[in-house]
Amino acid sequence: MTVAPNPEDVAAAICRRHGDNPAALLEILHDLQAATGCVPEAALPTIAKSLNIARAEVHGVASFYHDFRTTRPPAVVVKLCRAEACQAMGGERLAGTVAAALGGADEVAVEPVYCLGLCALAPAALVNDRPAARLTAERLLELVREAQS
Repeated sequence: MTVAPNPEDVAAAICRRHGDNPAALLEILHDLQAATGCVPEAALPTIAKSLNIARAEVHGVASFYHDFRTTRPPAVVVKLCRAEACQAMGGERLAGTVAAALGGADEVAVEPVYCLGLCALAPAALVNDRPAARLTAERLLELVREAQS
């Protein structure tokens, strides 16, 4: 059985890799999330100490940017565009249909995003960071099922 590394140890190593430079805080948080799947609250004091900045500053940055998570994401993350072009092409209806079909499935998160740059191919989404366009509810649910397997 493999034991996951302690998030504090991972955070300290990432800080060292960035020269314990406070100016690298965003990069450190991104690297930590890439390494552990999230930015665990338990790692924030380690980052603050390594960078010689206040824990409140680290927390403020980590909580300000919506892409940082404090818990590991579910197996499938659907980022569904809710911007104007996607709304005009049925994105609101798509969101409602998909939410109802998934019924609060714990292993799937549906998150709104505002413009994926796929406006000409609306409605659009990212399914586990893979772009999908000209979506119907059926096609999006098929992509979710594929991502689950």
